[in-house]
Amino acid sequence: MTVALVGAGPGDPELITVRGLARVRACEVLVYDRLVAGELVDAAPPEALRIAREGVSQDEVNSLLVAHGRKRRVVRLKGGDPFVFGRGGEEALALAEAGVPFELVPGVSSLAAVPESVHIPITHRGVSSSVTAFASHDVEALDAAALARVPGTLVAFMGGARVERLAQRLIEHGKPSSTPAAVVSRGTTEEEQVAVARLGAIGAVARDLPTPALVVIGDVVAVRAALAVAGQAAA
Repeated sequence: MTVALVGAGPGDPELITVRGLARVRACEVLVYDRLVAGELVDAAPPEALRIAREGVSQDEVNSLLVAHGRKRRVVRLKGGDPFVFGRGGEEALALAEAGVPFELVPGVSSLAAVPESVHIPITHRGVSSSVTAFASHDVEALDAAALARVPGTLVAFMGGARVERLAQRLIEHGKPSSTPAAVVSRGTTEEEQVAVARLGAIGAVARDLPTPALVVIGDVVAVRAALAVAGQAAA
């Protein structure tokens, strides 16, 4: 049969693609991430086998996809986009090596969607023409010196719980403490929260925000205030 690696989007169930939802509705096996909206899990056929990813190692996930993919229509439903910090590449390689046909269904990535949900454009003419995205689960391993020098916008995935140390390291390597920064918690969902401050203060301001959270650092954050005012006026 086949396996579809489907991006579920950043959190809001309405942000899955039309193709992605069609694959979910037609699957026989659904392997889904913890952060995938329950509405999308429920969209699978009632008789479909549902397997939660939480508590299952990556090697075990790969084996499950191969085993079920040889016999049934499988959907691997992943948060955001499968190939943006989603380990979709590892799963696709495992399927390819096992000779199991697979399909890639892109998803709306948190990279742009989460900042956009709180009126932060990750690029803006005259402000930022480049974006550097990185995983910050291990802040001490980051090349903070290079990140502090890179122009444009910084977007840190898995950075909410580590934003204070991340900010410290960037400032230590020359990033101005006055640089605008934001932390967006549970972006695009009904539980979304956002904290905005200069880089030197963002750790304290965002300390109590729940994870998962995305960190945005750069002058684009300052555009948010103008966009929010315009949006309120339009409403």
